[in-house]
Formats: sequence, structure tokens, C-alpha cells
Amino acid sequence: MKSEDLRDIAIKTLDDMKGIDIVTMDVRTLTSITDYMIICTGRSTRQVKALADGVATKAKELHVANVRSEGERESEWILVDLGDVVVHVMIASTRAFYSLEDLWEPVREIREQKS
Repeated sequence: MKSEDLRDIAIKTLDDMKGIDIVTMDVRTLTSITDYMIICTGRSTRQVKALADGVATKAKELHVANVRSEGERESEWILVDLGDVVVHVMIASTRAFYSLEDLWEPVREIREQKS
């Protein structure tokens, strides 16, 4: 499955499950770890867990290999690793504290200056 298709499936799943403020970042030129990062907020730890489980379940239904998740115990930030797509689902306070979007922006600017 193409990384773009996997990205779209993850976004649709999060949106269908009422995830908040879904942001997609194309990080192909910034890192070799993954192609896309998706960041989403849940209203509660219970919703964060449900959103992450929903993405993982959908990926497994589509036979995506090696679907892994971390952070289920506290459910304030769950990372779902789909290989070419990494999904971060967080409660609002955790997302604001870590501000992943802001962490990646300086990397993008540095890479663009070198080009």
C-alpha cells in the first residue's frame, strides 16, 4: 500500500471518530524514519485510546504489516506506527506542551535553506 493511501485511511478514520485538529505533515524530505506524520487531539484519554485503536484496527484490516502502538497505559499520548505513516493522538494539554508541529518547523526551514 502506498504511503499516501495509508495516510488518507488514517485521516479518514480519525475524522470519522471525531478527532480534533487533525494535522498532516509530509516529512519525506526531513527524515528517513517515516513519510507522513499525523497529529490529532482527543477530548479525553478514553477518546485518545479509541482513536488510536481505530487507526490500528483499520490498518490491520487492510493487512498493513507491523502495526505498533505505544502509550496505551496512560492514554495521554498514543503513537501508532504504521511504518510509512506515524500517528500521534494526544489530549489537548499534552499536545500543547510538546507542540510537535513547532518542533518540526525549524527542521523544515534548515533543510530548505540548504537546498
